[in-house]
Amino acid sequence: MAPNSQDQRQLVFVALFVFGLFSLLITQFYKIQIVEGEKWQAAAKRQHQLVVIEPFKRGIFYSNTALKKGHPEKAQPFVIDVPKFHLYADPEAIPEKHRKEIASQLGRILNLTPLNLDKLVHQLGKKSRSRKLVLWLSSDLYAAVNQWWLPFARTKKIARNALFFVQDYKRSYPFGKLLGQVLHTLREDKVATGGLELYFNTTLQGKEGKRIILRSPRHPLDTGKVVVPPEHGKDLYLSVNHCLQAMAEEEIAKAVKNANAKGGWAIMMDPRTGEILTWAQYPFFSPTYYPDYFNDPKKREDTKLRAVTDPYEPGSTMKPITLAVCLKANAELKRRGKPPLFSPHEKVSIGVGHFAGRNKPLKDLQHHSFLNMYMGLQKSSNVYMAKMIQRVIERLGDAWYREVLSQGLGFGERTGIEVPAESPGLVPLPGRKHPNGTLEWSKATPYSLAMGHNILVNSLQMLRVYALFANGGYEVKPTLLRTKERPSLKRVLEPEIVQEIKTAMRFVTKPGGSAAKANILGYTSAGKTGTSEKVVNGVYSKKNHISTFIGFAPVTNPAFVLLIAIDEPEHKYIPGVGKNQLGGQCCAPVFRELGLRALQYLGIPPDDPEHTAWKEEIQKLKALYTEWN
Repeated sequence: MAPNSQDQRQLVFVALFVFGLFSLLITQFYKIQIVEGEKWQAAAKRQHQLVVIEPFKRGIFYSNTALKKGHPEKAQPFVIDVPKFHLYADPEAIPEKHRKEIASQLGRILNLTPLNLDKLVHQLGKKSRSRKLVLWLSSDLYAAVNQWWLPFARTKKIARNALFFVQDYKRSYPFGKLLGQVLHTLREDKVATGGLELYFNTTLQGKEGKRIILRSPRHPLDTGKVVVPPEHGKDLYLSVNHCLQAMAEEEIAKAVKNANAKGGWAIMMDPRTGEILTWAQYPFFSPTYYPDYFNDPKKREDTKLRAVTDPYEPGSTMKPITLAVCLKANAELKRRGKPPLFSPHEKVSIGVGHFAGRNKPLKDLQHHSFLNMYMGLQKSSNVYMAKMIQRVIERLGDAWYREVLSQGLGFGERTGIEVPAESPGLVPLPGRKHPNGTLEWSKATPYSLAMGHNILVNSLQMLRVYALFANGGYEVKPTLLRTKERPSLKRVLEPEIVQEIKTAMRFVTKPGGSAAKANILGYTSAGKTGTSEKVVNGVYSKKNHISTFIGFAPVTNPAFVLLIAIDEPEHKYIPGVGKNQLGGQCCAPVFRELGLRALQYLGIPPDDPEHTAWKEEIQKLKALYTEWN
């Protein structure tokens, strides 16, 4: 029987409805899949995937193990990156009824304090797919959490990666405090606290990668696909040797305690390359426990590299430099066709030191009638140095003198050593005024400079100049990095000048000199002491000093130039010994002990095994001094 018109209309309506519904579905499918495809794909990924950072390894600092002769070089890091783990949670994947038990178990395994446990419970209650719970877990704790969590999640039918780990790296120090102030460290937020870590931060940093973790009960906590591999930071090979550094730290700590001092430092440098071989400072700074230092204003001072951050008046260690300036003046006058200022052998009347611009006459610690250059340095005569500089000023002027100190020898300019906050020091400038309105350079200034006063230096600047005496007159740039090739050096002092200064400094470390306690048994040595009054409340203190010794050994082919500084040694007289605060008493012995250990470690044979070197010269100088005085 043929369908009636009403049935046909219903059939057409149903067909149109089905077609319209299908068309609507097709349109909606097109909209979701094509028009809004990226949006919904991203939403799906957020539900099923988590992108986490794949960390990079920060560059490593390596010790200079190539120093010791006859021993193969072996990689020895001062600092390494050790794997650590950050524990995260996916709170929305954890049923509320299990959160309290999970928090309790994690608190037990990780030994959390009540406060940290409360924070963890709070994080588990967040509406989030990723919350940090506990940071910087060790490999052992990582394993302990896994051992409990995996069976628990399986029993409670919770997705295995409702708890998951993100790996990271943290600085670790195989030698503990060794080289602490030079290295420094990273805070937990990866910000460098100072030192080499800060100076080379860009070099040491790598580039983070990315890893995708799938949210699924079938996937373990921390597996996933690395979609962007990390790029690790660049390693740095230091010039410092870890064995020498340990020796230096031991000796400087002993010296500071023996002198009952505030602190001290010892820096050893290769005079041919400028490479720093040791840089020890006491009190020490342990990078592992950096919060203890930075949260304590008193201990915060121990984190500074005071050898470069705190300039000081060099005192008598300036005297060999003064003599070099005078000899350089001789050479300049010769170039101009004029007679020299003086001769190193000249008999100079000392007496009372009256000099222009000074209210009081200069005096020496002991009375001398006549001295020559060698005696002047051996006895550390203030008057002799001032008389020689007086001749320089009279013949060549203040400007010439200052130019040699600044442009010629680099005072007042940073050395460029690879640590932050280096002070340039200060060389007075004629015509420039202090903040209080007084002139920096007065008539008396040259005589003060000759003795190492009215000038501010840092320890690296002094080492750089003493390297000139050790290496034959060539300028070096102090560096904490190993140099692949010996640099091409600029000559600053003529060989004749260097030889004269070396000769004078050799008398200082022998009997009759101010630093006889610096003499290294079996080796030749040369150097100079210094004892400077510190400025306290705007005036020079008679009880607060910074005492130094700078020298090198062996004299003919120096392996190192070494600076010892003791800050505020106790001001006292030791019966049978002398004044504790003098550089010859508290610093010179450190040079002797550390120098001997270093030479033996480096495998350098004694150049004076019979202890006869310079014996005849010492006797002749002594006889001449007795004759004149």
